[in-house]
Amino acid sequence: MEHTGDCFLVPGPTRMSEACRKSMATATITARGLEFREVMARLNSGLRYAFNLSPSVSEVGHQSWKGNDGYKVIVASGSGTGAMEMVITNRFGKDDHVLIPTNGKFGERVAEMAMRYCNVTHIRYEWGKSFDIEQLEQLSKSNNFEALIICHNETSAGITQDAEALSILASSHGMGFILDGITSVGGLEVYPEAWNAEAVVVGAQKCTAGPSGIAAIAINEKYISESNYRRQKELLHPTYYFDLQFALKKGDDDQTPWTPSIIAAQGWATSLEILKDEGLDNRISRCARMAEGVRNLFKDAGFKLLADEKQRSDTVTAILYPDGINDEWRSRLKDTYLTQVIGGQDDLKGKMFRVGSMGETSIEEMIEGCKRMMLCFKDMGHPINALDVESYFR
Repeated sequence: MEHTGDCFLVPGPTRMSEACRKSMATATITARGLEFREVMARLNSGLRYAFNLSPSVSEVGHQSWKGNDGYKVIVASGSGTGAMEMVITNRFGKDDHVLIPTNGKFGERVAEMAMRYCNVTHIRYEWGKSFDIEQLEQLSKSNNFEALIICHNETSAGITQDAEALSILASSHGMGFILDGITSVGGLEVYPEAWNAEAVVVGAQKCTAGPSGIAAIAINEKYISESNYRRQKELLHPTYYFDLQFALKKGDDDQTPWTPSIIAAQGWATSLEILKDEGLDNRISRCARMAEGVRNLFKDAGFKLLADEKQRSDTVTAILYPDGINDEWRSRLKDTYLTQVIGGQDDLKGKMFRVGSMGETSIEEMIEGCKRMMLCFKDMGHPINALDVESYFR
């Protein structure tokens, strides 16, 4: 079945389904009534599925936010960055030292954020280049780091970190392990329990195809214990809206401490049910299939990819422009071919483009979008050999 209409191949916010949009087009409800508690029960249960945690009952009064693995999920009204700040500010104080390796813009953002709350050793690698595990091992041996914090999937550079290896490193040195999983949860393999991750963050508008402006964290008992101890001993910086204690007091009752993003929560609960219907493994496989097709297609067309080959992301592909092409190509692609991808950031602005393969994007939409990209490059005067685009995705 061919795709018609526009192609929206942006690595978040991703296209929302009609069911998600309809679920948000409802009459106003109160944040404290049974109706919204039912939404939260569905949302919490769906989040546990997306986080790859043990299941919970999606009914009010059954403690939907927790299962039998020691993890709890907490919904935060705000972007993934806000949820990440909530994780950091409730766990680390001025006496804590953390290790943060980065290879892209969003990891660097995490490092900058953490610097406001604790002592950070920031190891900055070139964008798209893999972490040097041996270097991080030596640093961990010679420093008493409280935790290792990573951006799991770096969409600015199209690279996914080796979370399993990093989790082993963290455990072997008694460090907590915290993941910004904003663009990996629901689209890539994420194993909080197996990786002994204290906290993982997800943003609704990425792999789970929900609305922007709402996020969630999964935290384990170790995280909660460390947070409680530091808050009681006044070792953490003061916070109010993001104080985890308020959220922990409300979770058992399927509620949030403050007026939540009610409409966004309704939409996200529906998107997570769509994810469950598809199956997490199936979605991960579809994202991987699309990303592999994009990578192979553009490599055969003579393009260079930014990220190291062994760790290229399956939810976004970063592709360098050939000589003579810049972001004017993206503008023409959008205006003439009704197809959107995203550009590079910071020093790579105007030097590359990024193709998202996450959320509910269909293989048919990806095929059509890639066909249009090839035509647009030809329009811009860049010669491309004739390629059977569809064959790369079948």
